[in-house]
Amino acid sequence: MKLKTGDKVVVIAGANKGKEGKITKVLDNKVVVEGVNVCKKHLKPKNNNGTGEIVEVERPIHISNVMLVDPKTKKPTKVKVDFDKNGKKIRISKKSNEKID
Repeated sequence: MKLKTGDKVVVIAGANKGKEGKITKVLDNKVVVEGVNVCKKHLKPKNNNGTGEIVEVERPIHISNVMLVDPKTKKPTKVKVDFDKNGKKIRISKKSNEKID
């Protein structure tokens, strides 16, 4: 997977196109981005005298609809995976050819 928790991404497709945020959770082929794709969820009362409530929840977005923001240029970029001298995977920005992390 080329995206990790904590990465800054921009949404490139869908109703939330153009919004930016950090990844809070990575699922199989979806990501949850903070402040993006927020929906309202209605909750029932928890006890007999309680009241229900409406809370805002961040819903997952498909991974193909987000793109990593390059830390140097601050623009969306594709990511390629390469190996360093020790055989450890590193992520590289295709626009600036710089190491991401």
